[in-house]
Amino acid sequence: MTIAYKILIVDDDPSILEVLDARLSASNFKVLKARDTAGAEQILKTQKGIDLLVSDIKMPGKSGMELFTDIRKFMPDLPVIFLTAYGTIPDAVDAIKLGAADYISKPFDGLELIKKINAIMALRGAGAGVGIGTEAMPLVENGFYWGKSAAMKHLYTMVKKVAVTQVNVLILGESGVGKECIAGCIHKNSPRKEQPYMVVDCGSTPAGILESELFGHLKGAFTHAIKDKVGLIQAADSGTLFLDEIGNISHDMQCRLLRFLEDKKIRQVGAVKEAFVDCRVIAATNADLAQAIEAGSFRQDLYYRLKGITLTIPPLRERKEDIYPLAGICADRYAQAHGIDRLRISDAAVKVLEEHPWPGNVRELKNTIEAGAVLCRNQVIEPWDLQVENIRENAVLTADLSDSQDFSIEQSEKDTIIRALKKSRGVQKDAADLLGISKRAMHYKVRKYDIDPIAYK
Repeated sequence: MTIAYKILIVDDDPSILEVLDARLSASNFKVLKARDTAGAEQILKTQKGIDLLVSDIKMPGKSGMELFTDIRKFMPDLPVIFLTAYGTIPDAVDAIKLGAADYISKPFDGLELIKKINAIMALRGAGAGVGIGTEAMPLVENGFYWGKSAAMKHLYTMVKKVAVTQVNVLILGESGVGKECIAGCIHKNSPRKEQPYMVVDCGSTPAGILESELFGHLKGAFTHAIKDKVGLIQAADSGTLFLDEIGNISHDMQCRLLRFLEDKKIRQVGAVKEAFVDCRVIAATNADLAQAIEAGSFRQDLYYRLKGITLTIPPLRERKEDIYPLAGICADRYAQAHGIDRLRISDAAVKVLEEHPWPGNVRELKNTIEAGAVLCRNQVIEPWDLQVENIRENAVLTADLSDSQDFSIEQSEKDTIIRALKKSRGVQKDAADLLGISKRAMHYKVRKYDIDPIAYK
């Protein structure tokens, strides 16, 4: 039997109350109405079994935000959806950060509101909305390396809280911090997790192709359009659209994307009719959008449409306590993938890792440990095995050679080159790539140490 959820709606505009009442009642919800926050509080205190509150933000007297703060004291688990005009969107975003379920902009689409309510009720019925963010943070989840720092614990809590809402998300962070992994994590923990998840790399897709990729086209719309193509926005209907490197799109594409975000409608290239698309948008960039707005290269109104909630992933150099555990995880995964015993990272190598600034962040760390795993001997990664320029330059200063080998620096370099040639089966180009040096440098080293690459095929 279908549950008839009880919903309280609050708005000082009688016409909006009537529209909401009609729409919700037609969808078999039980509706209670209040024209101000005082009336809403009275209903909440006297009526039992209210499942959800839909409230305007800006009202005469006490605002919807003040109502939200007050009811949190005696009904902390009551889901709240805010109705917001464009000027009060920042207030709605703040409410999401404080625990509100979602918001919808006026003039609102009734179907979209019903979908939001049904999604929230489904999560509430499954118990997914209780205790969000209170669980222990794993070191790794869904391929993302969280670490153990306070900054990442805060981010983890925010991701779990934001995921269960329908609000758009803007993810900021340097290259290599894992923005795409965070976007995937949000989708997998959202009410849309069983629906499509479409990824668009705005940074590497040429402007002329990006329009067709996003919006699709009809046969004959332009040269080489030999058949109809469904765009990725439409393919993400009911699911999530991830726009990576959003800061790189052209001004024309910014205009088209803004229009879609405002009315949820798209028109394929060459088409006349528009189609409604309901998808959540997650965007990411390593660019400084505030600076781009000031320079006139990025639209401010698009920025505000994208940044329903902003999540910033801190660079690895700002959370050094995460470097050692993440390096250990990378080493363990490499060992497992290649069927070898557990790799160990020496204390000297750990010190070098922790002092490196990591401009490539976690991606660079993973590649560095993998290179170290290939080049190390006795399954112990030493400083000279780490393929990062300033690490290689300082390896001799940081390594403790007294209790391990009695060979020279040149002998160590020769042995490393031989190990790389063995791994690459004598192919000097591949060995050079493993070592992070040029082919010319590789040929020089081979001649210098009188090494025969053919011997290692």
